[in-house]
Amino acid sequence: MTLVAPPRGDSPPLVPRTTLPATTLVEAVREPRRRLALLRATDVYAVLGAAAASLSITALLFTRLLPFSGGLGFALVAYGLFLGLYALLVSFDEDGPAVRDRVAAVLAQSLGLLMLAALAFVVVYTLWEGRKALPHLNFYTKDMASAGPLDPLSAGGILHAITGTLEQIGIALVVTVPTGLLCAVFLNEVPGRFARFVRTIVEAMTALPSIVAGLFIYATAILTLGLDRSGLAAALALSVMMLPIIIRAADVVIRLVPGPLREAAYALGTSRWRTVWHVVLPTARSGLTTSVILGTARGIGETSPVLLTAGFTAVTNTDPLSGPQISLPLATFEFIKSPEPTMIARGFGTAAVLMALVLLLFIAARVIGGRGPGQLTRRQEHRRVLASRRDAARFQERTAARAEESTGSPASASTRSAL
Repeated sequence: MTLVAPPRGDSPPLVPRTTLPATTLVEAVREPRRRLALLRATDVYAVLGAAAASLSITALLFTRLLPFSGGLGFALVAYGLFLGLYALLVSFDEDGPAVRDRVAAVLAQSLGLLMLAALAFVVVYTLWEGRKALPHLNFYTKDMASAGPLDPLSAGGILHAITGTLEQIGIALVVTVPTGLLCAVFLNEVPGRFARFVRTIVEAMTALPSIVAGLFIYATAILTLGLDRSGLAAALALSVMMLPIIIRAADVVIRLVPGPLREAAYALGTSRWRTVWHVVLPTARSGLTTSVILGTARGIGETSPVLLTAGFTAVTNTDPLSGPQISLPLATFEFIKSPEPTMIARGFGTAAVLMALVLLLFIAARVIGGRGPGQLTRRQEHRRVLASRRDAARFQERTAARAEESTGSPASASTRSAL
């Protein structure tokens, strides 16, 4: 307790004042701690309240007040009301920029959930409709040579379609992967007028209709060059569809490689193509894998190019150079056209097998090229360790030699090991 002197003039007597510790004063003037969490309780309450209110108001409008009907209209009106009510609830606690930011975030997240729900619906519906055909072992080990539309699911299968898809997409990848990556490297490493022209053509071909690609191969390879309608012709048509996707995606990925990496390689005296092989491509490995995945996804689900160039068959044809050959998308199309329930079940089962095959190809591509930039393989790690040991041994030898020169007498083994 201290006594504070009063100011000059008439004033009341001395008054006591309590002296507070310094830590207490700092805590008194310190700002309240801010929460850095992205999701707060008020946000959850605002979303739930806006959703409940929008559903209630939309139900009232569609059932009592307005002559509206239909599920799509109900969803659109409810979603619009949800965004408006959410903005209103957020505006009670936040200012204008924060309100716009929250509404934009909710809009993006809701659309993402909508796409995820649509994907889940497609997958679940396909598996549910094909549940009768998938458990049968013959569905994977036999073809439709001895089975018809009226036969039960215990007869026939899709072995011919699986074989055709694997051969066609394999040939297409052999053609498109080296060609697409080489073209992407050319567009980035050899700039000029011709590179700009090629990039323009590639961008235009990314929107090429699949039927045009099939007609192109049919007119050039089959009618002009005399190639049979076969799996090879279908693979060439799929290559026309896949090549622009791979080139465009790989071009964007290679552009993202930092320039200082190239400059450092050039400063060490490395040639341009050695820099590309040892610096640029390993750095962009994961992105290049993604480009191949995108191209594969584009080609593996095409139907019309295969129908024009390979035809239709119910027999397993393992020779892609001659004879008609079918694929899984084309088999799905042919099965679904039939009004028989067993054929429809085979069609949905074929679609489910196609999704599983695509998933396996994606996993294999990720395993092969899934290492990120800077991550070395086991062999590269082993080579780096051996090189470090050799460098350390050479450094010790040079240090021992310098010690011998400075002292004029040979250093002992213990001295060398210590150095």
